Amino acid sequence: MKTAHRLPCAALLSLLSLLAGCTATTTPVLDSHFGESVALLKAQQIMYPDAYRNANPVSGIDGKAGASAYQRYQKSFAAPEPQPNVFTIGVGGRQ
Repeated sequence: MKTAHRLPCAALLSLLSLLAGCTATTTPVLDSHFGESVALLKAQQIMYPDAYRNANPVSGIDGKAGASAYQRYQKSFAAPEPQPNVFTIGVGGRQ
């Protein structure tokens, strides 16, 4: 009868030891710095961080040229017109 009690006790002890291993925090240093690398990379991608303070108007392209450029840009995403096949050798059909 003693061997019948040993098996459940051994199973219970091994289960408790496994659960005790899961409760320990193993990465407190890594957890305290979580997300710092992403924030640093985002900050490094900003060319002029103080650009919002510049109140000078933007000089360069006028309204008509800007609208025309924007319309051409939008048209560039439309389906291209079918081009005639210039590599036809004349096989079959008419001569």
